[in-house]
Amino acid sequence: MTDPDLIARAITEDDRGAFGLLVQRHQSGVRHFLRHLTRSDAALADDLAQETFLQAWRGLVRFRGGSAFSTWLLGIAHNHWRNAQRRSRRRSTLEESRPGEATVPATTVQSDLHHDLTAALEHLDAYERLALHPNDQEGLSHSEIAALLNWPVGTVKTHLAREKARLRQLLAVGNPST
Repeated sequence: MTDPDLIARAITEDDRGAFGLLVQRHQSGVRHFLRHLTRSDAALADDLAQETFLQAWRGLVRFRGGSAFSTWLLGIAHNHWRNAQRRSRRRSTLEESRPGEATVPATTVQSDLHHDLTAALEHLDAYERLALHPNDQEGLSHSEIAALLNWPVGTVKTHLAREKARLRQLLAVGNPST
């Protein structure tokens, strides 16, 4: 069954099994997206994913189908992550990251590109990484990311260009031929 078929069954027949299939189908992508935003804090990402699916179940009748169901879910997940960030800032007086303490990409010849990329991504703050993950990992288009983040398409393109240029610059530190 397609997502629209499952959504229709979940709404019209109050079919929790149909919604369960939607959760099974999309939970991995939602958790992956949230782990990226939470800097691999699996516990927080899983909590936010659970909140995402609870809100999706409660608000399923508001899903209009103007975008893919997965995009709608990622939008909900993004909002939960933003709310968690706000709560965290209120509770903590410590800065998220202090200048000069970020990990620099590895400079050895044997360095693993994945390690270098992970280290380079750590240089970007969470807001700088917002458009990168949905584009590179989820394969969302500029317009889908714009809908997800509630940004104009031009802003999404600008952020992606800046973030990719910054990553190239950070990766070049460890590999001058980049």
